[in-house]
Order: sequence, then structure tokens, then C-alpha cells
Amino acid sequence: MRLAAATIHAMCGIAGFFDPSGRLADPAAVLESMQSQMVRRGPDDRGIFFDSERRVGLAHRRLSIVDLSPQGRQPMVSASGRYRIDYNGEVYNFQALRQELEAEGGRVVGGSDTAVVLAAFERWGVEEALDRFVGMFAFAVLDIETNRLVLARDRLGIKPLYHGWIGPAKRGVFAFGSDLRALAVVPGFEGTIDRGAVAAYLRFLYVPCPWTIFAGIGKLAPGHLAIVHLDDGAVEQRRWWDARSVAAAAAAQPIDDEREAVDRLEAALGDAVQLRMVSDVPLGAFLSGG
Repeated sequence: MRLAAATIHAMCGIAGFFDPSGRLADPAAVLESMQSQMVRRGPDDRGIFFDSERRVGLAHRRLSIVDLSPQGRQPMVSASGRYRIDYNGEVYNFQALRQELEAEGGRVVGGSDTAVVLAAFERWGVEEALDRFVGMFAFAVLDIETNRLVLARDRLGIKPLYHGWIGPAKRGVFAFGSDLRALAVVPGFEGTIDRGAVAAYLRFLYVPCPWTIFAGIGKLAPGHLAIVHLDDGAVEQRRWWDARSVAAAAAAQPIDDEREAVDRLEAALGDAVQLRMVSDVPLGAFLSGG
């Protein structure tokens, strides 16, 4: 029996690239190599997709937790065909979002939270939908209407997402993935060690965001988007969630009564645990004192 626990973070693996100059002779083989580097993240299923017109490829490794049927396979396309997503994580409030979408006439294909995410994009757009998601996630979504590849990372950066140009910007290959090993198999990857990152590691015992150990490859910051404009290869990064703003808003409305504060904290913790107990496989929850 396989145990899937919320604190394991429902690992899946995503990877892919944008190859504007057609440098990759065999895109499908590169995608297969990228997904093969992430088997440990998703032992249950795998899939690849390549858009030959836009030169965008997506690769996925799946750990099946919600909707074990073939409808849960990725990369997944939205009902209209506008969006194609490569997604890692869990949107815990997906059932409530499904009800809201269907009440408004939206169409959700399949029982997975991934299907709800795509339906939310179609209804509200990527950035407005992000504000409605309660969960942990990293994803890449190809939007054929706006001709953009959008990478996003959850509010606190629970899910990893690495990205960068392999070769010259706009003339090389823009690659991304849940694991640095997936980027390392892209032809042209040099693996030059970033001396500044080494110095940071020796000082802090980790490499701070947005750097990685490899020069030219970065981490997408928590609560951020990276938007790749496929028409000209420009990569735009911006914040979609800001912890400081949330903290300032909370500080402006303090809870003066201790009993109220305790009751609200207990309710919030109870809701958080309940949301995370949705699974189609055996599930365990663990609490760490840290």
C-alpha cells in the first residue's frame, strides 16, 4: 500500500522548454530525457507534449493522488483548447472552486484539481484565478490565445521551479523544471558553477532565491510569475502575491480579544487540515514540532 501524505507535498515533476530558434533536433527525445530525470517525483505516470508551431514542450511525471483515471494525465488541455498545463501540487479548495465554476456555467473535465485549475483559467484568466487558489503549486501553462508561456509558483514557494536560458537569451533554449537535473539534460547545458552561489551556500548552508548553484539558472521566487512572450522571447517576471501587504492588512485590523484570537486560530487550523485530507489513495497527516 502506498501512503501519500500532505506533508510529502504530493510530489509530481514538471519540466519543459521554449526553443525559439529550433536548436533542438529532436524535441520529443529531449522531453523524454527531462521527464526521466524526475522519476522519483512521480512514479505513477508520465507524459509529454510538444507544440511544433510555437516550439514549446512540456514534460510531466505524476504521483497520482486525486483522480487516478486517465482523465488526470498531464500535460492536460483545457476544455476549449486554449490552455495546456504542466502542473505540480495541490489546490486544496478545488471542490469549492468546481462548484462555483459549474454554477457559473463553466465546464470541468475530469475529477482532478488540475482540471479545476484549467477551468478557472478559462473563466477568470490566469492571474485572477491564482488569487482564488488555496494550496501549493508550481506550473507552466501555454496560452495559445495570448501566445505566452506562464510559469507560476505558490505564495510561500513550497513547490520548486527552476528556469533559465541555455545558450544566448532569445536565441538559445529557455528551459524550466521542478528539478535541476531535468534542465541539465537539455543539449547545450554547460553546468558552469556560480561562484557567488557557492559563497552563499558556505555562508547560509543553502543557496538563496533567486540563485542556484548553476550560473544562468535561477529559482522562480515564491508568489511570482515568469511570463515568456513567445513572439519575441522576452521573459517578464512579476509578483502576484506579497506577504508584506497581507501582513500590513492584518496589522491594520488587530484582534484585541484573546479568546477570539484562540477561537479563530483553532478554526483556521481545523479548516487547513480538513482541506488537505482530500485523496483517492490512502492518506496520512503528520505534525512536526520543528
